[in-house]
Amino acid sequence: MNSISVRALLVRGMLAGLIAGALALVVAYFLGESQVDAAIALEEAHSHDHGGGEELVSRTMQATGGLATGVLVFGLAVGGIAALVFCYALGRIGDFGPRATAALVAGAALLTVYVVPFLKYPANPPAVGNPDTIGKRTTLFFLMVALSVLLAVAAVIIGKRLAPRLGNWNASIAAVAGFVVLIGLAYAFLPSFDEVGKDFPATLLWEFRLSTLAVQATLWGTFGIVFGYLTERLLTPAARATAPQTAGAAS
Repeated sequence: MNSISVRALLVRGMLAGLIAGALALVVAYFLGESQVDAAIALEEAHSHDHGGGEELVSRTMQATGGLATGVLVFGLAVGGIAALVFCYALGRIGDFGPRATAALVAGAALLTVYVVPFLKYPANPPAVGNPDTIGKRTTLFFLMVALSVLLAVAAVIIGKRLAPRLGNWNASIAAVAGFVVLIGLAYAFLPSFDEVGKDFPATLLWEFRLSTLAVQATLWGTFGIVFGYLTERLLTPAARATAPQTAGAAS
């Protein structure tokens, strides 16, 4: 793949990431912000006797401009990174076309970057968690992300090397099994945190975590669809020729 194609795919990946981020923003605002407000209300109710400092950024700004900036910038950034991963993966992970490869990259990103770390260190709303451990929890979460991504890459490489001897199906099963076992060991040996107060509503915690999962699923699902369409139009001559021919037949 030449540099022009890589540049074009990078631009399309960032565009797809921006579109995906916009849809994820809608989901985050309508599903997640209500749980955040409820958690903040609980936190304030438990700490009203201690007083509060001056609010540097209003809650309205956090839920609108701050949320939009964070989600859209994140979508733009991961869209570009995923596009580069796509450039490497296309034709190297099997006989898949651009759309299928884009879908696989998006699905793998959702699984390794979010779902696997989420199962060990799930997202918590305000009022949950000890402020003294936030640095350690953040470090361990990103360590889990790094382990998940590296082990997934290793699983793909090992699966390809085993394929000539075991066949594609058996090699894939062996690679996935190895990934699951090693992730399970990471779950077992890395420290856990149980900092949810007994008086914190379980329903609110569950709904908040589901909303964060919905945001990520929307982001990566939309990216896979949009980027797959854009890459197919760019890389497959038949896809580019279909639209003019269809338009001519209709006229």
